[in-house]
Amino acid sequence: MGFQKVEHFKILYLNSKNILIHEQMIDSGTVDRIAIHPREIVKNALTHFASAVILVHNHPSGDTSPSKQDIEITNKVIAALKAVNIVVHDHIIVSHNDYFSFKTNNLINSE
Repeated sequence: MGFQKVEHFKILYLNSKNILIHEQMIDSGTVDRIAIHPREIVKNALTHFASAVILVHNHPSGDTSPSKQDIEITNKVIAALKAVNIVVHDHIIVSHNDYFSFKTNNLINSE
């Protein structure tokens, strides 16, 4: 994902033992934009009986710093999934030579 020329957004669905049960590419966008719909993420998480998810997307620019939009959509997804008792463990932004973890940088708290 880190070497892609456009943004891609992927969800890793985990069971109650944090074992990967499904991986899904949600969307591909332009060099700096993707359309993410929290409602669809909730629907897919419920369909796969996920207990938790990890959000992953790339920044083709190489700068893994989260944008204002990255932070906003992460908070919206967290709130939507929390309503159905599904935890967001992390949101990871990758590039060809770096990564950024929302969890490690205290932008989200897993419960």
